[in-house]
Amino acid sequence: MNRCQFVEDHQRRHGVKRLCDILGLSRSSFYYWRRTAAARAARQTAEAGLAARIRKAHQDSDGTYGAPGITAELRDEGGPVVNHKRVARIMRAIGLEGVRLRRRHRTTVASLAPADHTPE
Repeated sequence: MNRCQFVEDHQRRHGVKRLCDILGLSRSSFYYWRRTAAARAARQTAEAGLAARIRKAHQDSDGTYGAPGITAELRDEGGPVVNHKRVARIMRAIGLEGVRLRRRHRTTVASLAPADHTPE
């Protein structure tokens, strides 16, 4: 629960001004938070729908596609245009990641000579 939600829940009993002073919250911030609640709810709903589309695209690729591949798939499907950064953020939030195919590079080679280095 954030501070604004706390003020919203207890404002009838204690008043907005008093609660904001106690919590160190400016009243304008509280009223801005309350005014933008509908937009936040709409964004959360849209992101839930996008998360379902991302999960389906990830399953269709057998879990191999990362954010760039899934972004390309979503653009090919049509619908609203989605940025790869938003796809990456949602994938992190729902715990999905693509497969990393990186070659291992050998940086040191073990010596075949015996390691008998005793100081004299």
